[in-house]
Amino acid sequence: MPYPTDHERDRPWVMRTYAGHSSAAASNELYRRNLAKGQTGLSVAFDLPTQTGYDPDHQLSRGEVGKVGVPVSHIGDMRRLFDGIPLAEANTSMTINAPAMWLLALYVSVAREQAEAEGRDVDEVLAKLTGTTQNDIIKEYLSRGTYIFPPGPSLRLITDMIAWTVHHVPKWNPINICSYHLQEAGATPTQEVAYALCTAIAVLDAVRDSGQVDAADMAKVVARISFFVNAGVRFVEEMAKMRAFTALWDELTRDRYGVTDPKARRLRYGVQVNSLGLTEAQPENNVQRIVLEMLAVSLSRGARARAIQLPAWNEALGLPRPWDQQWALRMQQVLAFETDLLEYEDIFDGSHVIQAKVDEIMTGARAEIARVQDLGGAVAAVESGYMKSQLVGSLAEYRRGMENGERILVGVNKFETTEPSPLQAEGAKAIETIDPAVEKAAVTAIEEWRTHRDNDAVERTLTALKERARTTENLFESTVDCARAGVTTGEWAGALREVFGEYRAPTGVSAAPGGSGDPEIERVRARVRETEAELGERLRILVGKPGLDGHSNGAEQVAVRARDVGFEVVYQGIRLTPEQIVAAAVQEGVHVVGLSVLSGSHLEVVPNVVDGLRAAGAGDVPVIVGGIIPPDDAALLTERGIARVFTPKDYELTGIMDGIVSLVRERNGLS
Repeated sequence: MPYPTDHERDRPWVMRTYAGHSSAAASNELYRRNLAKGQTGLSVAFDLPTQTGYDPDHQLSRGEVGKVGVPVSHIGDMRRLFDGIPLAEANTSMTINAPAMWLLALYVSVAREQAEAEGRDVDEVLAKLTGTTQNDIIKEYLSRGTYIFPPGPSLRLITDMIAWTVHHVPKWNPINICSYHLQEAGATPTQEVAYALCTAIAVLDAVRDSGQVDAADMAKVVARISFFVNAGVRFVEEMAKMRAFTALWDELTRDRYGVTDPKARRLRYGVQVNSLGLTEAQPENNVQRIVLEMLAVSLSRGARARAIQLPAWNEALGLPRPWDQQWALRMQQVLAFETDLLEYEDIFDGSHVIQAKVDEIMTGARAEIARVQDLGGAVAAVESGYMKSQLVGSLAEYRRGMENGERILVGVNKFETTEPSPLQAEGAKAIETIDPAVEKAAVTAIEEWRTHRDNDAVERTLTALKERARTTENLFESTVDCARAGVTTGEWAGALREVFGEYRAPTGVSAAPGGSGDPEIERVRARVRETEAELGERLRILVGKPGLDGHSNGAEQVAVRARDVGFEVVYQGIRLTPEQIVAAAVQEGVHVVGLSVLSGSHLEVVPNVVDGLRAAGAGDVPVIVGGIIPPDDAALLTERGIARVFTPKDYELTGIMDGIVSLVRERNGLS
């Protein structure tokens, strides 16, 4: 979104809702409805198989297809997703990281087809494409977990994509450096700014050193770097964070990369406000939380977001309905068009209170950036586990404050008395649900796709991609060739897996600081020791992440607290099959298995673990599960043999540990 001159009324930001589910056809219908309601940009949510480079018929895709986004397996799906939406006139944000090159290649290929069908010049249409691919793989290793390849090859894919877009799609943002998930993983405002800028340094250094962009064009690269940030409910602090972010980005791009054009140095960022801060308890309170968080990134004209998407009030309950997304869009429209917010210059310029907070964040961020650079930069700080352990420790500190009452969450740990909510009244159908038939249809569709394409052309393009991946040449054109030949998402990612290998990032659990000294932790630790003495062995818990859900924050905090109260913890990270979890539980002889699922696939993957334990002769090992699980689903899981179900309202981790000790004692016949 272009900036106005200083004396104009500020233009409204691009207004989006993060949307996509079930199928390309269903999502296309949703996008058309949202655009008709006044949404000015599209924000595509992809399902987890697409985000992690798998086709719908892969083993790890079971239960995940179409749940948290739209499955896009090949160019046919991309055509259907944007049917009737002219891409040359659209502004599209795609939340995609490890396969970002692949999805952009599909998008560009469809834009070419649209141009050819209309008899327009292809290069002219590509030059008009506007939008963003998130494409920040470093934060995936730290927080969200949808990475595929090791850091080196991942950075190479990002570099190749940036170089190609600068020359061919000049209005596209080829990377959206994403501090959003860093905050969800526990980052303080200082850490969020510092680690995002460390990522930017790693990316810009890689592009500069690749030789694919002339030194004179580095200003063009900098001008197309965008950011995607988080805004929590402490909106004064969050606004100061964005003012600090803006000043540090200007400083960094001027001093490190020699960008002299002030417009090219502007911090260009979009935002979604804090989804994981939304509460299951009294969820109607989330409406005011969302509005206050929106103010954090809109009040300060000098650091105002240029694109905003808001979560819906009921996202802690499950998938929001179209009406819920409409409500979130209307919040933005009321602020932009009914209030006088956009009529004034920056209303905080000259405030000594705001400036003091900005200076504090800038000072802390500079120090943390220097610390990471001393370690060898963002990639090295990921590989060593430094940044991950810092985030796990910060989130543990946040949770301790919530549990001991120092940090108040209205309706959760204070002011819990409530009236029945008409928004959740019986028969209200408070969330959207995905028909299990969606996955079956996607599996059938991709099988048919493979039988009707030119499979010789597919093999040729995949072979060429692998050969080129073994060199240092740019991979984007080879990826476009794959897209146009009908290669699938899983085949493209699989070809590069053969060359680059796969990666498992450090969990950060072992290095996270503990909670020693807390009286309640000490009490539960005494119960653990007592139980161990009666059983004659250490108490062991396996914390598992089945399926493709990479949001590991909750699992990591459970693992840290279990360690603090004295359990021996088995935690192998994310993206495990039920079979792998069962094998680890049997091999380690654990006393309880705890599963974490936030993607909505709990009804499919969790019972498979229970069945696997029974088949392995370990059916007496209790299985508990935590995640965003509606009450009806919790009842079904209990019927299937799950011992306990925890949801976001169960925030007292030490109390959960106490309950787990009681469960172990009960299953082992102890009083």
